[in-house]
Formats: sequence, C-alpha cells, structure tokens
Amino acid sequence: MFWRKKEKEISSNFFKENREFGAKEFLLVINHLVDGLLVFDKKNRLSLINPKAEEFFRVKKEDVLGKHILELNKFPYFAPLVYFLGGGIKESNGEEVKIKENFILKVFSISMRLKGEKIGTLIILHNISREKLIEKMKSEFVTVAAHQLRTPTSGMKWCFKMLLDGDLGELSPEQKEAIKKAYIANDKVIKLVTNLLNVASIEEGKYLSKPTLSSLEDLFLPIIDDYETIIKKKDLKIVVKKPKEKLPKVMVDAEKIKIAFRNLLDNAIKYTPEKGKIIISMEGGKEKVKIQIKDNGMGIPEKEQVKVFSKFFRGENALKTETEGTGLGLYIAKNIVEAHGGEIGFESKEGKGSVFYFTLPVKKKFGEFLTSEFY
Repeated sequence: MFWRKKEKEISSNFFKENREFGAKEFLLVINHLVDGLLVFDKKNRLSLINPKAEEFFRVKKEDVLGKHILELNKFPYFAPLVYFLGGGIKESNGEEVKIKENFILKVFSISMRLKGEKIGTLIILHNISREKLIEKMKSEFVTVAAHQLRTPTSGMKWCFKMLLDGDLGELSPEQKEAIKKAYIANDKVIKLVTNLLNVASIEEGKYLSKPTLSSLEDLFLPIIDDYETIIKKKDLKIVVKKPKEKLPKVMVDAEKIKIAFRNLLDNAIKYTPEKGKIIISMEGGKEKVKIQIKDNGMGIPEKEQVKVFSKFFRGENALKTETEGTGLGLYIAKNIVEAHGGEIGFESKEGKGSVFYFTLPVKKKFGEFLTSEFY
C-alpha cells in the first residue's frame, strides 16, 4: 500500500521547520489534492483540513480546527467517520465508510511518528462514490436481466422434458437426440442465470436469510449422492472421512451453505481425471468445524493462485481441458462462507491436485447474519 510505504517519510518530514519544500508550497499542494486530508495532533485534535475534506463534510475549517475528534460528531457528515475511527483514532488500511446515501469514502488512517514518538495522525479520504454507483447499476442490470431470463428458460426446460418423456408423442431417435442437446444447453443457461443472481445478491448485501441451527453432515452427505452418475461415469473414488464424534451443529443459512459445498465439490469432480480420487473430511471442535475436499486433479498454476476467488476466474490449464464454466463458483463459495463468519482457503500444486477447505464458527446464536431476503 502506497500510504503505508510512505508513512515513515510523512512522519519524519511533516513538522520539520527546515525543509527545501516550504510551508507555502506545501499548503498549495494539499489545497489542490483531489483526496480529502485531515491531520490530528497527538491529543487527537484537528490541526489541518484541506478544501476537499471541507467539501466532503460540508464544514468550514474555522469551525472545526482545534476540536477533538469526538467533538466533530456534532457535524452530521463528520459523524460516520468519527464513529468509524473512534476517540482514539484507529488505524485503517482503506476501509469503506458510508457518509450518506451514494456517498462513500475509502479511509486511510496513518499514525505519524518522529523518533519513535507519536506526533499525530494523518487521515486520507478517497471518494469512491462513483465507482460504487457504477457497481450498483451493473448489479441491478444483471439482476433484472437474469430475472427476465429465468422465466422463459424454465419454461423451455419443462417443454423439452415433456418432449423427451414422450408426453406429446413418440420422437424418432434423431429428434430425441436433438431435443436432448437443446435440453442440456438450456440447463446450462439456467445455471448461469442462477449464478448471476447469486453474485448480484452478494454485491447488494442481501445474501443470507433464514439462519437455522444445522448439522453439516445432514446437509452435505446427500449432495455427494447427487453426483453418483458422474462419479460412476468417470470411475472416481470418493472417500468420506467422518469425525469420530458427531459434528457440533452450526448456525447457517442451510440453502446457501449447501451452494458453497456443492461448488467446491463440483470443481473437484470436474477437474479430477478418470479413475481419480477425492477425499472429503469433516472435523469438529469447540469453536469451529472444518470441511475439506482434496483431489488429485490438475491443480492450479502457482502464478494464478492469487486470483482463485475472483469473479470469472478460470485457470489456463482448466480452460484447455474444460471449456465450459462461468468462473463464479469459488467467488460465490467464498462470500457465503465469509458471510457466516467463517474462513475459506486452499492449497494447490499444478499437476498434483488441490485441497479446498472452509471453517464455520460454532455458535448457538449468530448475530452477524444479514436478514434481507435473498431475491
């Protein structure tokens, strides 16, 4: 992070009396910054505010200079920032603070030190409202488009199913094969629409609902059975390592956490070669449970591993062997797990396979859940 790297330089030079760059020049620079700038002294009193910050918070410097950060709470636009930073002014590495509707600032808070002693705090405020608005518009477009596609594709699915089942008369082998291909293609579109709706819901902050105290074994084991056909077709060996004692129940949105598990298992099955092996293990503890899926598939190239949980990511080696896929499965899984207060990670070596795992906290009550409806 640029500001972190510059912390020492800023700290040691900010209040030096003798410097080549004079006070007038310095003030000229900060007065023309496109980012907001606040400087608090060691007693957390505001000692500097630039014009952009005055604009952000709709204040005049003569009204706020010299005031303790907690005193700034009486200014409406300042209040969210004060609440975020607190009276002691915590450090921040680019966290987002919503000042008001459609006005969001990315906040960098840096402790300034001179010879090891704190002399103040520098706050940099970057306006990301436009980017967030564009993201929101894109998300809303995806939601509307996906919803509009959902109804006709679902209708087409049942029409194809009726034809394949002979409800509208017998088909010739050629006709049946053509309808079957159309059915499969349409089903892929339905899955894509579902994934797009999942992503849109994640980005709108409306993803989790209906949390219940659940057994992960009861939720996940039936999912493995759903893959029986493809497991037999690829002659895969699936090993399920259950814990010696039953896993403690966890508070989860059952439908969403099943999506996360299904996405990880789906990848393991898809990218493991014929006659390969997949090991699913479940471990329990007092504070968390851990689910792990290990395969001996193609693995992920080391140079691409940093992007694994990004939207639309697909490894180069995966694209060569498996052309189909949206690259949304791991992104969705990560967001589901983290929304539950859990952690997700992986280890992988190209040509050797991958291990994906996630943990969930063991809690009787779970206050972090978002209660908004999924759709």
